[in-house]
Amino acid sequence: MSAQHPTPRAHSRLRASLQSTTSPGVSRRDFLRSSAVGGALVVAGPIACGPAPSPEPAAPAAATVVDEFALEETTLAGLQERMTTGEWTARSVTEAYLARIEQLNLQGPALRAVLETNPDALAIADELDRERLAQGPRGPLHGVPVLLKDNIDTADRMTTTAGSLALSGWVPPEDSGVAARLRAAGAVLLGKANLSEWANFRSTRSSSGWSGRGGQCRNPYVLDRNPCGSSSGSGVGVSANLVAVAIGTETDGSIVCPSSANGIVGIKPTVGLISRAGIIPISHTQDTAGPMARTVRDAAIVLGAIAGVDPRDPATAESETRGLADYTPFLEADGLRGMRIGVARRFLGFHAAVDQIVENAIEAMRAAGAVVVDPVELRPSGRPAAGGPVTNMGAAETEVLLYEFKADLNGYLALRGPDAEVRSLADLIAFNERHAADEMPYFGQERLLEAEEKGPLSDPAYLTALAAARRLSRAEGIDGTMDEQQLDAIIAPTGGPAWVTDLVNGDHFGGGSSGYPAVAGYPNISVPAGEVHGLPVGLSFFGRAWSEPTLIQIAYGFEQITQARRVPRFLPTLA
Repeated sequence: MSAQHPTPRAHSRLRASLQSTTSPGVSRRDFLRSSAVGGALVVAGPIACGPAPSPEPAAPAAATVVDEFALEETTLAGLQERMTTGEWTARSVTEAYLARIEQLNLQGPALRAVLETNPDALAIADELDRERLAQGPRGPLHGVPVLLKDNIDTADRMTTTAGSLALSGWVPPEDSGVAARLRAAGAVLLGKANLSEWANFRSTRSSSGWSGRGGQCRNPYVLDRNPCGSSSGSGVGVSANLVAVAIGTETDGSIVCPSSANGIVGIKPTVGLISRAGIIPISHTQDTAGPMARTVRDAAIVLGAIAGVDPRDPATAESETRGLADYTPFLEADGLRGMRIGVARRFLGFHAAVDQIVENAIEAMRAAGAVVVDPVELRPSGRPAAGGPVTNMGAAETEVLLYEFKADLNGYLALRGPDAEVRSLADLIAFNERHAADEMPYFGQERLLEAEEKGPLSDPAYLTALAAARRLSRAEGIDGTMDEQQLDAIIAPTGGPAWVTDLVNGDHFGGGSSGYPAVAGYPNISVPAGEVHGLPVGLSFFGRAWSEPTLIQIAYGFEQITQARRVPRFLPTLA
């Protein structure tokens, strides 16, 4: 999107808005209501969410009445167009989303998607409005509020805690690579989103979207259903129109699963396209940040803004030649025509209604000119190495993650300084034991204990598992299959409809397909494809390393012919 300067009339509107927003005192209870006239957006001050009360609040007995919202389903282009004309400003847009958060986050449906908002958000928005007035916007994110998952460092007055009380009050000394790029693009860092605590690498029977700091995040379609995770709050925030776009992170499924469950688009990019510097880690071989949005276009815009080289993350070196600063040229409405798309049927069969959504998607893609290769078989994850034992990809991945989590988290926590209570994985385990009533009321920390038992990254067991994981997911997985069938992408259901949240027994996934691209470190895009009893289901498009342009073209083409995204209704239950 090209930068545009405000018109003379817009200049006067913007000046008037800046003058009218310099006086404080507007009540936080003045919730935003719909207005057909530009600029009638009401302020709501920042909120902060402390530890969740126990027990968790019950879902409402009746459907929540939610105010009409002037920015509902507004795209980045729509925001920029109205800020260019002066109908809206960065401040009025930020006020609107703050009001929406206040109405829906802890009140009303109590989504628990946002842990805290930025106390400086309105001041930042004012400065960006002044900059727009003086010299025009920096680009398509100028003045746009963005939520960040609470494992992404920001060096401001917000904290970064991974949802854990063990990091309460932690303000990192510098921005993460992602936060720095968003600021440079002119975005307003609106707040921190709730998540599955420690990015869901704490317990073997955790409830996705629960954190000691924020409590249980809720699915906005049906409130007693799970939002999936670990980027739960990012997914819910975008879906419920608490923000236009958000940033999630993924090690395996943590962007695409909540995108599917919350009816939005999520892009899990190639590892190395986006800096992981300043992101609380699980695995340096699989971790990546990525955009979550309501449309493929918006997700592509954000992807270009946050992609690029960061000296603090050596994995991004290849991004200089293989990454792009703008992915929007690949947004072709006829993007499916001529594309060879393989159907990975090994990921179907867990739910008849999901299977039907995939069948409908296949027919739609064929009708749009795609060449559908059905089925394609990703190599069995238990195929033996030459002269070696059979190695299961899932088991190899788990071993790798346990080793890397210990090494990488210890490296991150050590940066907190000698006076911090928690400076290592061992410290974290001890903290949780001391504060078990708040941190472990429903599930434990089995993964943390397993990881603490692991040795250094030079251990043969780690090196063997890493080699197996890469071989099975790449040469004998995605690359081998795509080369053999000459494919542009592979499709599979991202997951099933959201399950009922169960804090006692934990998650019960119906199915999913994130494993191969996650373990390989390859890109994966989830796009809304349909609904089962009003619960969204996404379709995943994944492929070779650095194939984001092709996948975005295919995903956009699919989105344009299906238009499956539906606005959440905040139903209390399906019963």
